[in-house]
Amino acid sequence: MNENDEKTLFCGRICETGKVMGKNKKQALEYHREYYSEKYLKIENYMLYDVYVDITGQKQIYKRLEMLRLLKDCAEGKVNCIASQTKAYLAANGQEFCYFLKLVWELNPEMEVITEDDNYHIDTIQNAEHQKQALKKMSDDFIRLDINAYEEWKKKVRAGMEAAGGK
Repeated sequence: MNENDEKTLFCGRICETGKVMGKNKKQALEYHREYYSEKYLKIENYMLYDVYVDITGQKQIYKRLEMLRLLKDCAEGKVNCIASQTKAYLAANGQEFCYFLKLVWELNPEMEVITEDDNYHIDTIQNAEHQKQALKKMSDDFIRLDINAYEEWKKKVRAGMEAAGGK
């Protein structure tokens, strides 16, 4: 039995609007909410808390308003699982990805991360091959190279989280 079998996961689903080309923001949000609400209804112990649709095209997380709102909800304990179609929707590059992982596990050490990407599939719930521990080690090792850069990035993200709107 997996340790998470009894735990309800309140998922925050981050996605981008490229999948709904030609739709305006309201239509994109409606499309994603409906699609993921139906999807998560079928998965035991999962509850979709909200869908966070990035429309800005920003590379830095501290400039992505919906990602900041998701992180704020994580910090407030509303979300304990971040799901995304690909790792690229979580972060645009390796540095941002390591910073993102470090921050979400600082916000909540029990946070789960899932991607559906075939090439870089992440599922810290199943935790095959100790994936969660390996990701933590990778992010810690990377950040250790320049802890000051991470701390500066984190200040910007935290300021954005404070300004982020709610559900």
